[in-house]
Amino acid sequence: MKKLITILLVFASFVAFAQRNDKPLVQFTGVIFNADSTNVVVPFVNITNQSNKDAVYSANYKGYFSFVVHEQDTLKFTAVGYAPVTVVIPAKVTSKSYTAQVLIKPQINNLPVVRLFPWATTDEFRKDFVSARIADDDLEVARKNIMRATLFASQNTLPRDGHEIQSANANQFHNNIVNSHSITNPLLNPLAWGSLIKSISDGDKSRGSSSN
Repeated sequence: MKKLITILLVFASFVAFAQRNDKPLVQFTGVIFNADSTNVVVPFVNITNQSNKDAVYSANYKGYFSFVVHEQDTLKFTAVGYAPVTVVIPAKVTSKSYTAQVLIKPQINNLPVVRLFPWATTDEFRKDFVSARIADDDLEVARKNIMRATLFASQNTLPRDGHEIQSANANQFHNNIVNSHSITNPLLNPLAWGSLIKSISDGDKSRGSSSN
């Protein structure tokens, strides 16, 4: 009985193979385009001949393909990010060449939502939430920038720019010129008082000696 079943299976396979080879060969050629825009080609699309032991072909970078199939073969076009498309070669192709413009439509795959919760327990979340410091808004940042303490600290730490240095040098140069041509009052100089007192004393002595 087992031998009979085996013989029948082999015979059926042979008949199917014979029928498969009876189908005429066809040169299948075409270009693959984006269904949403026919001016955009889809490169490197995989083409599987489901009627011929899932033989796999591939389109080039311009979406062009050309290979030999049999009439009534079923071919599946697949690409990452696109919905699969099936094309069946028609029967009784007169020119032994079949050309097709294959359109495949982009497919959006929604990934499952992933929620990240960095706290191990809700108690830790409450603790961090209560102790969290809220960032200052633009108005508060501006108020802090014009505070007296902030301006004073900036004045002592920030270096002078070119304009400030030029103004300071010009003022110093002007003061030097003014002081070089001015007459200094000796009475305003405490160091000159000793010389003045000594000169007056010497003058009194000389007048006393001359009167004698």
